[in-house]
Amino acid sequence: MTGMRALVKTAAGPGLELTDVATPEAGDGQVLIRVLRTGICGTDLHIDGWDEWAARSVAPPRVLGHEFVGEVAALGTGVSGIEVEDLVSGEGHLVCGACRNCMAGRRHLCIRTVGLGVHTDGAFAEYVVLPEDNVWVHRHEVDLDIAAIFDPFGNAVHTALAFPVLNEDVLITGAGPIGIMAAAVAKHAGARNVVITDVSEYRLELARKIGATVALDVSTAKIEDVMPELSMTEGFDVGMEMSGRTEALGDMIAAMRPGGRIAVLGLPTGAGDVPVDLARIVQRMLTIRGIYGREMYETWYAMSVLLQGGLDIGPVITHRFGYEEHAEAFAAARSGQCGKIVLDWTQPTAGR
Repeated sequence: MTGMRALVKTAAGPGLELTDVATPEAGDGQVLIRVLRTGICGTDLHIDGWDEWAARSVAPPRVLGHEFVGEVAALGTGVSGIEVEDLVSGEGHLVCGACRNCMAGRRHLCIRTVGLGVHTDGAFAEYVVLPEDNVWVHRHEVDLDIAAIFDPFGNAVHTALAFPVLNEDVLITGAGPIGIMAAAVAKHAGARNVVITDVSEYRLELARKIGATVALDVSTAKIEDVMPELSMTEGFDVGMEMSGRTEALGDMIAAMRPGGRIAVLGLPTGAGDVPVDLARIVQRMLTIRGIYGREMYETWYAMSVLLQGGLDIGPVITHRFGYEEHAEAFAAARSGQCGKIVLDWTQPTAGR
């Protein structure tokens, strides 16, 4: 193999280019994967738009993309447990293996984490190379589109299962695709009520389709207004902050019962400090836990088992494009009138 099509940040500045680049090869301990489908992430939108974070984090030229499913095309020397033609997804956080947390088996906390499609060439291409340890083999039948979004699905699972939710009342702020998937996971895991908030009616309707008890437009209603109709008297047991909006975190803290627990995945969109009611956190003895990425590989195992157990996150995928339609796909993602968007790398236009 000599060349392949890839979606590349070719130079510093806004925009991406679908162009030909050299096909990577699998080195020692590496796996070459033929990409079938990819998902578009908010990170990809940041890099496309070339905001301050992207300019600080990405060194062009860089192939984007970290959400994918593919078929193993070749194995480097020393790889075992993976076979050519295996269907695989990939963990996009590449860890050092030598820091304190890696040595203790807590690889998701690696201090030297490198991001696929950010710091190293990614999966928006016909082929991608990953270390063997970052390859997840799908041992059970899985829809290709669902397998393509295992990365953000993992964010949702990691957050939704950070605290026990069985029989609990759960509040999720932010009905983006990850928040919606977290709502589905929480309901599947036995939550009594799952209330999810946003200001986008499109995404709130997706949340209803996936099983949220209440999908609340907080531009027209307040969180506390729904508590009596759900037989809630003391507040929510578990919170999941997915929006990155400071006011959402404040509203969540105010809505928690004493001893409530909050998992925070959403990153603040602006710079500076995030104001919180520290007195309420102390006096109500709330727990706030930061969530980043997925636990390797406990979360991946949980994802597979959840799907085998009947969890359906299919409704979160709303748009599908071929790889030559990347501009339309990114425009749809930016519009907010969508769930997850999948790019098909086996055909230039969707046709489906």
